[in-house]
Amino acid sequence: MATADPVGGSGQPLLVLGKIGEILDAFSLDRPSLTLGEIRDATGFPTSTVQRLVTNMVALGFLDRQGDQVRVGVKMAYWAAPAVKGVDVLDLIVPVLKQLRDATGETAAFFRAEQGHRVCVALAETNHALRREMHVGKIMPLHAGSASRVLLAWDDSLARSVLSQPLGSITDSTITSADELAAVIKQTRADGYAITIGEREQGASGLSAPVFKANGELAGCVTISGPTIRIPLDRCLEWLDLLVESAEHATRLLGGRFPTSTATI
Repeated sequence: MATADPVGGSGQPLLVLGKIGEILDAFSLDRPSLTLGEIRDATGFPTSTVQRLVTNMVALGFLDRQGDQVRVGVKMAYWAAPAVKGVDVLDLIVPVLKQLRDATGETAAFFRAEQGHRVCVALAETNHALRREMHVGKIMPLHAGSASRVLLAWDDSLARSVLSQPLGSITDSTITSADELAAVIKQTRADGYAITIGEREQGASGLSAPVFKANGELAGCVTISGPTIRIPLDRCLEWLDLLVESAEHATRLLGGRFPTSTATI
């Protein structure tokens, strides 16, 4: 018996599949729920098309409806799980880092918290001759730098452990007060990112954003870093959207989701 061809005669995906993809792409971690009007605005589709496709996508589990809002269906997480099963997380993260490095010209890295320290576990290094020293496996303290702030902001138990210990001074800008560090950790979680200049290394800047697993736990953080002479504060601010979008893309590749709980420190 003949079956429907998922692509057209030209080898292109069926138009309806492209439209479904565009609707799903309209959702993001900072906009997980949308109205039909917001989907229409994001996709440019006619209202009737949005209504018809959303109704069918809800029926199939692609989307869930909550009042006048719709969001990506919980069933999608079930379908996504096999996609990352057996795939090394770093195999998914490294291409994101390379794209970020190519877009900014600066080093992009992925950090995790391990045994009370932060560790560089993946790297796309800048081509500039003047660069910060960074390598895979490098171990750094967890109380200094933008990556450390992010790793602590979404791990309450780790943050409490770090805050209960002496905070050594690394540069003149290192935070050594537990109360002050607790405040910036809280602010990092509220902002969804961190920017630091000269906190871990004099004359160096960094900006970091979180990446999450499917259960909402922190997988690590994506960081752009380099000499402050090339990355002053205004450049950090200029790259924030790109950074956060890259971290969100990494979260999606992992089948992850943004946590709904709030920090308790």
